[in-house]
Amino acid sequence: MIKAVIFDMDGLMIDSERVTFECYQEVLKEMGLTMSQSFYISLLGKPIPGIQTRFYEEYGEDFPINEVIKATHQLMAERFEKEGVPIKKGLIPLLDYLKEHNYKTIVATSSTRDRVDSILANAHLTDYFDASICGDEVTHGKPDPEVFLKSCEKLHVSPDEAIVLEDSEAGILSAYDAKIKVICIPDMKYPEESYAKKTTHILDSLDEVIQFLK
Repeated sequence: MIKAVIFDMDGLMIDSERVTFECYQEVLKEMGLTMSQSFYISLLGKPIPGIQTRFYEEYGEDFPINEVIKATHQLMAERFEKEGVPIKKGLIPLLDYLKEHNYKTIVATSSTRDRVDSILANAHLTDYFDASICGDEVTHGKPDPEVFLKSCEKLHVSPDEAIVLEDSEAGILSAYDAKIKVICIPDMKYPEESYAKKTTHILDSLDEVIQFLK
């Protein structure tokens, strides 16, 4: 019996991946550099160290990655402040359903604590969740299963009593290795076959999760 639902954040609840891509492009343009969509997609679901490695491989070992990430997140924060945080289709109906039926809920993301708290507050989502675990609070980021196993511990449920909602391949693998059922709602990239096979379902939108739980 499913007692808890574990949510990824970026690309799953928040329609942030395209905004992030555009902000990276804008920051890099000022440095005389460009970023392809295929390169950006290769970053999705990776923890900060994995993202840093990809940037160094693409732009050289002297690339000022920390400054670029900081500038990109600042630009995103300004856009979210000005335009509002764009949430994904079906999120609110699903969260309302989970609250009404007493499911435990947690956000498990590779993003940092300050960014997560800010985005959830700005999107008026904080009160929907019992807890959250962020990338700077685990030793090993996705695709390691640590963040999802710790989510279960924090909610006092076993892995077979939880389900993970993810959009990225790294997140799918993380949940699979934690032995937790995972539903994928793809964002910018549909999972390759080897990852798709590790999912319980692949759905078009979050509100379709309600029917699965019923």
